[in-house]
Amino acid sequence: MSDYDKEVQKIRGYNQPILDDFRKWLEAANLAVKTIETHVLNMDFFSEYLAYYPPLSKLDETQPSDIYDFLADWFPRKVMWASPYNTKSHIASFRKFFKFLVEKGRFNPEMEKQIKETLKENKQVFLDAVEFDDDTCWF
Repeated sequence: MSDYDKEVQKIRGYNQPILDDFRKWLEAANLAVKTIETHVLNMDFFSEYLAYYPPLSKLDETQPSDIYDFLADWFPRKVMWASPYNTKSHIASFRKFFKFLVEKGRFNPEMEKQIKETLKENKQVFLDAVEFDDDTCWF
């Protein structure tokens, strides 16, 4: 196994308990099962992105630029189910997740504030990135 593969495995192992705790936190908030599953799956998907693309990082090391790059570039280009609906879903999941991390003392509140500002200020950029334009249809 390469050093890269070892680092990816290490990050996955580090992130899994965070995702498990996030699920418990959402359950304690009495959210619907489907909503909980969506938030956890969205954050798990984002954690895979963080673990595969340099610089490899953990969920609790997320920077606003990571979220911007994910929603404005990678997600719309690489994910075939990327849509305005799924983008809005990810935005909601990011807000919940970083609130959870702050409440658990695992994330800097100032960084959470910056992430929320990034999500708010760039929401239209993120949505525009996944809008399908009939003029660019390739089939």
